[in-house]
Amino acid sequence: MTRRRIRRAVPLCVLSAGLLAGLLPCATSVAHAQTGTARPRAERGPSGDEVAQGPGLPTGRLRADASLSDVAGLSAGNVWAVGQQEAWDFWRNRGVITHWDGSSWSEVPIRGDATGAGHLRSVAAASPREVWVVGDGHDGLPYLAKGSADGFDRVGVPRLRTGDWLGGIAASSGRVAAVGSRDGQAFLLSSGGAGKGTAWRTGQGPGGALYGVALAGKSDGWAVGDSGDGPLAMRLTGGGWKRAELPRIRGGFLRDVYAESRKRAVAIGGVYRDGKISPLVLDWDGRRWKRATPPERHAELYGVTGDGEGMFWIAGYDPAHAADGFLLRYDGSRWTRLRGQTSGADRKVRLQAVTHTGELTMAVGHVLDGKERYTDLVERFGPPHALAAQ
Repeated sequence: MTRRRIRRAVPLCVLSAGLLAGLLPCATSVAHAQTGTARPRAERGPSGDEVAQGPGLPTGRLRADASLSDVAGLSAGNVWAVGQQEAWDFWRNRGVITHWDGSSWSEVPIRGDATGAGHLRSVAAASPREVWVVGDGHDGLPYLAKGSADGFDRVGVPRLRTGDWLGGIAASSGRVAAVGSRDGQAFLLSSGGAGKGTAWRTGQGPGGALYGVALAGKSDGWAVGDSGDGPLAMRLTGGGWKRAELPRIRGGFLRDVYAESRKRAVAIGGVYRDGKISPLVLDWDGRRWKRATPPERHAELYGVTGDGEGMFWIAGYDPAHAADGFLLRYDGSRWTRLRGQTSGADRKVRLQAVTHTGELTMAVGHVLDGKERYTDLVERFGPPHALAAQ
C-alpha cells in the first residue's frame, strides 16, 4: 500500500521515482460500471502452474489524472479500492472509495462532510459492514472514515492534529490500527475492545515514518517504514508496539507488510543506491527477519498480500517491462513473475497494491502515458476458469 507525501523517509529518489508514481494520484469518481470482455491470457510460470491474466479494467472511468492506491478484498464479489483523481491539482484533488461487487465497480460516497477527502492511501475491511480508509483531509488533518456499501462517514479523532500524516490502515474484528508520522517520528493510532472506533490511543516510535500495517490477531501485528537511513519495523504484542530488530540495510525502506500469523509475515520495499532502486523483501519466520532474494534487480515494490497458507503476491513496477503490469508470487522459496495485459503503447504501468481472495488476485494502480497523464487501472490474475466465469 504505497504511501505518499513522505516527510523524511524513503529517500527523495523514491519520491520522484516509485513513490510519486502511486502516491501522488488521488480520486473521487462517478464510477460507471465497467467490466472486461477480453478473454484471459495464461502464462506458464517456473512452477509449472498456469496463471490467467485478465484485461486492464478502469474502475468506473474516474476523472482526469486518477490513480488507485490500495485494495482490500473480502471475497471475489466484495472488493474495495481507494485512491484519488485530479492528482496534479492539489486544491481540487478528491479521494475516491470504489467497490467491486463481482461484475462492476461503483463509487461509494462519504456522507455529510463539507471539507472532503484528498488522497486516500489505504483501505482495510474487517467485515462487509466495517470498512476503514485513511488519507489526507482538505482541512489539513489526516482523513479517517468508516463505512460499508451503503456509504461512509468521517471519523473524528480528537488526538489527531494538523501536521500528522497517516499512510496505512489495518482492521480486524477486535482492533483497527493506522500508521504514519508525527513531528518526524513514527506514529501509531489504534482502537480496540468495547470502544473500538470511538476511543483511540496514539503512540510514537523512533525517528522516521511508517507506511504499512498488518494485524495477525487482536494483539499481534506489524508496522513498517523507514528510519531515514534504513528499514524500520515495529511489532504489536500484548505489551504494545515495540521496535523490532531488522537486518542492517543502508538506504533500505519498507512500504508494506502482510502478516499471515505470529510466525509468518512478509515485508516489502526497496533499497536506494547510486540513483537506482532495487527490491527489498524481508521474511519473518517467527524468530527473526531474513532477507529474501527476488528475481528482479531493479523492480520497485509497492504492496503485498497473501492467502494465509504460505503464498504471497507482491505488486510493483518493472522498468524493463514498463508498459506491463507486474506482480511477483512468492511461496517462501520459489518466485513466479506475473505480467498484466501487454500493450504496445508508450506508457508506464505501476500496480500499487494487491489483494487475494479465493482464486482471484486483483491488483490496482495506474497507467502513466507519454504526456504524464494518469489513468486508474485494475488488473486481475487467477486460474483461467475463474476469470472466464466473471
